[in-house]
Amino acid sequence: MLPQKRGVDAGEVQDLHNKAPRPAAPAPAQDHHKEDPAHMAARAPEIDEDLHSRQLAVYGRETMKRLFGSNVLVSGLQGLGAEIAKNLVLAGVKSVTLHDDGKVDLWDLSSNFFLSEKDIGLNRAQACVPKLQELNNAVIISTITGDLTKEQLSNFQAVVFTDISIEKAVEFDDYCHSHQPPIAFIKSEVRGLFGSVFCDFGPEFTVLDVDGEEPHTGIVASISNDNPALVSCVDDERLEFQDGDLVIFSEVHGMTELNDGKPRKIKSARPYSFTLEEDTTSYGTYIRGGIVTQVKPPKVLKFKTLKEAIKEPGEFLMSDFSKFDRPPLLHLAFQALDKFRTELLRFPIAGSAEDAQKLIDFAISINESLGESKLEEIDKKLLQHFASGSRAILNPMAAMFGGIVGQEVVKACSGKFHPLYQFFYFDSVESLPIEPLEASDLKPENSRYDAQISVFGTKLQKKLEQSKIFMVGSGALGCEFLKNLALMGISCSENGKLTVTDDDVIEKSNLSRQFLFRDWNIGQPKSTVAATAAMAINPKLHVEALQNRASPETENVFNDAFWESLDAVVNALDNVTARMYIDSRCVYFQKPLLESGTLGAKCNTQMVIPHLTENYGASRDPPEKQAPMCTVHSFPHNIDHCLTWARSEFEGLLEKTPTEVNAFLSNPSGYATAARTAGDAQARDQLERVIECLNRDKCDTFQDCITWARLKFEDYFANRVKQLTFTFPEDAMTSSGAPFWSAPKRFPRPLEFSSSDPSHLNFLLAASILRAETFGIPIPDWAKNPKKLAEAVDKVILPDFQPKQGVKIETDEKATSLSSASVDDAAVIEELIAKLEAISKTLPPGFHMNPIQFEKDDDTNFHMDLIAGFANMRARNYSIPEVDKLKAKFIAGRIIPAIATSTDMAWTVWDRWTITGNITLRELLEWLKEKGLNAYSISCGTSLLYNSMFPRHKERLDKKVVDVAREVAKVEVPSYRRHLDVVVACEDDDDIDVDIPLVSIYFR
Repeated sequence: MLPQKRGVDAGEVQDLHNKAPRPAAPAPAQDHHKEDPAHMAARAPEIDEDLHSRQLAVYGRETMKRLFGSNVLVSGLQGLGAEIAKNLVLAGVKSVTLHDDGKVDLWDLSSNFFLSEKDIGLNRAQACVPKLQELNNAVIISTITGDLTKEQLSNFQAVVFTDISIEKAVEFDDYCHSHQPPIAFIKSEVRGLFGSVFCDFGPEFTVLDVDGEEPHTGIVASISNDNPALVSCVDDERLEFQDGDLVIFSEVHGMTELNDGKPRKIKSARPYSFTLEEDTTSYGTYIRGGIVTQVKPPKVLKFKTLKEAIKEPGEFLMSDFSKFDRPPLLHLAFQALDKFRTELLRFPIAGSAEDAQKLIDFAISINESLGESKLEEIDKKLLQHFASGSRAILNPMAAMFGGIVGQEVVKACSGKFHPLYQFFYFDSVESLPIEPLEASDLKPENSRYDAQISVFGTKLQKKLEQSKIFMVGSGALGCEFLKNLALMGISCSENGKLTVTDDDVIEKSNLSRQFLFRDWNIGQPKSTVAATAAMAINPKLHVEALQNRASPETENVFNDAFWESLDAVVNALDNVTARMYIDSRCVYFQKPLLESGTLGAKCNTQMVIPHLTENYGASRDPPEKQAPMCTVHSFPHNIDHCLTWARSEFEGLLEKTPTEVNAFLSNPSGYATAARTAGDAQARDQLERVIECLNRDKCDTFQDCITWARLKFEDYFANRVKQLTFTFPEDAMTSSGAPFWSAPKRFPRPLEFSSSDPSHLNFLLAASILRAETFGIPIPDWAKNPKKLAEAVDKVILPDFQPKQGVKIETDEKATSLSSASVDDAAVIEELIAKLEAISKTLPPGFHMNPIQFEKDDDTNFHMDLIAGFANMRARNYSIPEVDKLKAKFIAGRIIPAIATSTDMAWTVWDRWTITGNITLRELLEWLKEKGLNAYSISCGTSLLYNSMFPRHKERLDKKVVDVAREVAKVEVPSYRRHLDVVVACEDDDDIDVDIPLVSIYFR
C-alpha cells in the first residue's frame, strides 16, 4: 500500500482560485517557504525506502528530505506541463499545484497522456488530477483554474511556466528573483520540433554537490618533508584529482599533522602523485598508511533575471556541437514567436508561407535592434520550419523536455547537481520527412493526431499507425516508450501491431519511476499491465503482451516469420547480454533498433539503422577494472572489494553449491564421471563443497540454520583473520625487506561476536533465513524477534580455533584461482566420490535443495541484507568505512561484454546474402559462379560441408544443402526456422580470396 497522503485525498483536490483553503487540506503556506533547507529536511516525512530506493541511491537521504519538503507550481498543462508534473509527483515533492485556465481540446490528446476524449471541454488542470494523484498518493495535488497573480508565487519553492508570454514571464521572474528567499523560476516551451528552457534560481544559488559523483580517493604511499610536499600514491589505480582540488588526509602514520581534517589545495596533479601547497619540513616523518579524499566545496551561481538574460544571454548550453550557430538563432525565433502571438493572438498556421514570413520579419526586426550583438545571417528556411510547426506540442519533445525540466526542479529544491545556466535550446529538424511537404499535407483531419500531422504530414502519420514494432522490456524505459508510442498513434491501425515482452513482475520499488503501474499491480506481469495502461491512453493501440524472455531459448516464439514482419525494434533492457542478443537479431534480419539506457541521472540513446550506422555491438564500453583475486579475498582496501567478495560468497553458498547438489542427486553416476574426467583441483573443490553441504553443514531445523550462520560468522570474520595475521604478522616483511602490510594493504582485526550488536544479529538473521530457504525449512515466527533470535544464537557452541603453520594464502595479484593443484587430485576425487555416494544413501527420498538467485530489487527477500552484512563485517575487519543497505545495493548491482570490409567486394556487418529454394550444393556453387566467385569451401557451424580439395566431397554436390548439413553437421533446423546459414570461402577468377557475407538458404 502506498504511504498516506500528506493532508488531502485525491477526491478532495482543492481549486485554490475559487475556494478558500479547508483546514483538512491546507494549501502550501507562506511560512513553509521561509524555512531553511535543513529545517525543511528535518520536517519532511520519513522516506519510504522500498518505494524510493533507486532515487535514494542517486540523490542521497538529505537531498531526498529537502525534495520531500518542497512545494512546486506547474503552469500550463498541455503535453509539456503534464510530463513535468508526472516526473515531480513520482519524485515525491511535498505538493504540486497545477495552473491552467484553458480547456482540453483534441490537440491535447497527442501529448498529454492523462487526458482522453471524455475530458474535452473540461479544465486542463482539473482533468489531469485524478490520474496524476494515482502516481503517488503521498503528494498533495491542487489546482488554480483562473488568473495567476505574482503574490501567489510566494507559496512555492519552485515555479514552472510552459505557456506564458515573455512580458508576463518577466514580471513573474522579477518577483521570484527579488523574493526572500528567492523562488526558483523556470520557463520552458515545446514548439513543434523546437524546445527551450530558461532557469533563474536567484541572485545567489548554492550548489551543494555539482555532479553527484563520489569524491575521488587515493591510497598514500609516501609524503616528503618538503616545501611544497610531494605526495605519492600506490599505483593500484590512477588518481582523478585535478590542480586546485581540495583534499583531506586520514590514517596517516608518522606525519600525523595531516590528519587534522583540514582541506588542503593540491597542484601538479599526476596519475599517481601530486604536490601540497604546504610546508611539511617540520612535520613528523611519514611512516606508512594514509587515505587522501577529495573535498567537494559548494559552488555559488549568480543568475540573471529573464529581463537581463534575454538581452545578454551569455553562453548557451550546447546539445549538438554540429549546430554550433543554432542557439542564438533559436533565441531570436522564440522571441519572434512571442511577438507574433501577442500581436495576432494566435499561432502561425502550419504550411502558411504568409505566416512564416511574418514571423521571419519579426525575427529580423528584433535582430536589428540588438546593435553590435546582432546575428550576421538568419536561416530563413529554419524559421519557416519553426513557424509552421509552432502550434504543435509533440509527445517525444514534451517527454524529453519534461525530463529536463523535472530534473531542474529537483536541482532547485535540493541543491544537488549543477543547474542549467541559463538558456538551453534544442531542435530536431532532421526528423522531418526528406520530401518537401505541401500545405495540404499538413491540414488537420479532426483527429487526435492533428498536432503531429501539422509537423510531419498525413503520409508519415499513416505509416506510423501501420507500423509493426517489437519492444523488449517494459520497466522504467518501457513505460515511457509505451506511453510515447500510444500517444503518437504508432501501431494504432488494423494493420499495425506492437509486441511487447517482459518476463518480470511488478515490485513496490518499481512504482516511483515505472509510472504505468499502481500499487494494486504489485506481483502482476509488467508487460500485461503496461500494455493495458497504454491501451487506456489510446484505445486504438493494437498491442500484444508476452512474458517471454527474448533469448536463443525462445526463438520458437520470436521466429523468422516474426522478425521478418517487423518495421523496427525498441530495446528497454537493463543488461548488456540481452542487448547484445537483440542487436544480433536486428543485424541478422536487418531491422532498425532504438537502443537506450539509464544509470542514475545519466542516460544514453543510440539509433541503429541498417547499412547507415554501426550496430550496438560494434563498440563496447571499456571493461570495469577488476580487483585482483587475492585483494578481494584477503587484502581488501575499499568497500567495492568487500561487496565483490560478498556477492561471490552469496552465490557460492546459496546458488552454486545447492545447484551442484541437485546436479549430483539428479544423476549421481554422470556427476561422478564428469568429476573423474575433469580430475583437477576445481573438480575436487566442487566435490568437497557438495559433501560439506550434505554432511557437516546439512540443516534439518531452523536452529541448525542459526548454528550454521553463527559458525560462518566466526569463520569469516574471526578465524580467517586470525589465520591471516598469524601467517603475516603486523611486522612481517617481504622478501625485498619492505613491510608486508604497506599500502594498499590494510592490517585486519578479528571481530568478536556479540548478540547485543544489531549488525551482528541482522547478519545472522538474513543468513539463517536464506539457508533455511535452500533446505526448504519453514521460518518460525520468532525468528524476526531480536531477543528470541539472540537467545537461539547464544546456544551455539563454538569449536576452539588455533592458527596453523604452513597455510598458503595467495598474495600473487596475477593469480586467477585460489585452488591449489595436487598430483593426488585423481586419488582424492575417487575418495570423495565414494564418500558422497555413501552420504546420498542417508538422504530422504526426493531430497533436493532450492538454489537462490540474487535479486537486489526485492527489499523483503533478505538478499541485500545478507550481502550488506557480509560486506560491512568484512569492512569492519579492515577498518574500511561501512555502507548502508541502499548504498550497498547501488554498488552490488553494478558488479556484473569494427565493421569488416574486404578489399574487393565491400560489405558490412549488415549484409547477408539470401537464396530462396531448397537448393543443392551444386546449385549454390553455380549461384556464386554467376557472381564471378569460385567457392572452394562451404561450412555450417564447425563442420565442413564441402571442400574442393576432397574428392569424396564431390559425391555430395547433388544433395540438398540442408540434407548435407543434417548428415555431416548434425544440424536439425527447427520447424519455426525457414532457413539455414552457411559460410562460404571464395576466390575470384585471378585466384584471389574474396570475403563474402553470410549466405542464408531459405529452403522452406
